[in-house]
Amino acid sequence: MIERTNHMEYTPGMEIIEHDIFDKVISEMNSYDYNSYTEEDVKRALNKDSINLDDFKALLSPAAFPFLEEMARKAQIETKKHFGNSIYMFTPLYISNYCENYCIYCGFNCYNKIHRAKLNAEEIENEMKIIADTGLEEILILTGESPRMSDVKYIGEACKIARKYFKVIGLEVYPMNSEDYAYLHECGADFVTVFQETYNSDKYETLHLEGHKRIFPYRFNAQERAIMGGIRGVGFAALLGLDDFRKDAFATGMHAYMLQRKYPHAEIAFSCPRLRPIINNHKINPKDVHEPQLLQIITAYRLLIPSANITISSRECARFRDNIIDIAATKISAGVDVGIGGHTGENKGDEQFEISDGRTVDEVYNAIVEKGLQPVMSDYLYV
Repeated sequence: MIERTNHMEYTPGMEIIEHDIFDKVISEMNSYDYNSYTEEDVKRALNKDSINLDDFKALLSPAAFPFLEEMARKAQIETKKHFGNSIYMFTPLYISNYCENYCIYCGFNCYNKIHRAKLNAEEIENEMKIIADTGLEEILILTGESPRMSDVKYIGEACKIARKYFKVIGLEVYPMNSEDYAYLHECGADFVTVFQETYNSDKYETLHLEGHKRIFPYRFNAQERAIMGGIRGVGFAALLGLDDFRKDAFATGMHAYMLQRKYPHAEIAFSCPRLRPIINNHKINPKDVHEPQLLQIITAYRLLIPSANITISSRECARFRDNIIDIAATKISAGVDVGIGGHTGENKGDEQFEISDGRTVDEVYNAIVEKGLQPVMSDYLYV
């Protein structure tokens, strides 16, 4: 039997942050009994101008399900209040799919027999040129979680290249220490998103069997280390369907809520991914999160933190994405390719998961306009 590292203990070199946010979030999530909330609790929350964490629990509960239309209307009002008709567009760029983690649900996991690849600087630039030619001014750079194959300097060089073509640069890479985030910030990174996957530490342990990602508290504190490193915005997400989606959605919201209060200058964002099939494993059995449940989660996030950006990814179908941007989501991906080298047609490495919405940038742009909304490529100026 393989002896696995303790998923709650930091390993050498991992930066430790001393605070009580971790303990509070996990404790509140564990004690969250969503079946205890009533119709009256939901009505009380919906009648408030701003909600607290207990109201958020009510809005995520089964008792809120009959009030979805009312939640959507209220979320739409809050979205318009803070974002007007603006919908931000971006695309992800995967520059490497090497990974040292064994996460049983992920296509990149180190034991999955896929075609691995890593783009060099010239290839990264070629991909970025093609993306920039579509008119997009925001890019999300992604790698597999392998500090050995995609070290901080490599990611930093990708940021420097991106700065030539894009006004906003996001990162979805492995968690690192604040000094590394500071370096990436100097290279041009604006945002960092980290999926906690699930906030249930016991379930987390069974899903993440090897690699740095196995260390649960280090991943939990990644957003705070990014803010400490000067990154101006951080994104939060659970991979909905890995565990009890209501508890995971609550913990995601509370985590963001508490960090926003600790660092009021930081921009907060949510992603709302659901499990998707991966190469060599089409039999993933998620804890069912259907579209109505996803709508409930997204609208609850909007009502908890009205100023947060909410991203709806190409994991979801075009119909759902087109509808949710008119309610609560403010950021949408377009022209998506989740393989390595896909934008130039090279297809050097396999994808992380299957996407559902493969529309081009122009097609998504036109769909936004048809909704009476304003596509925005970037709202950030460097002077």
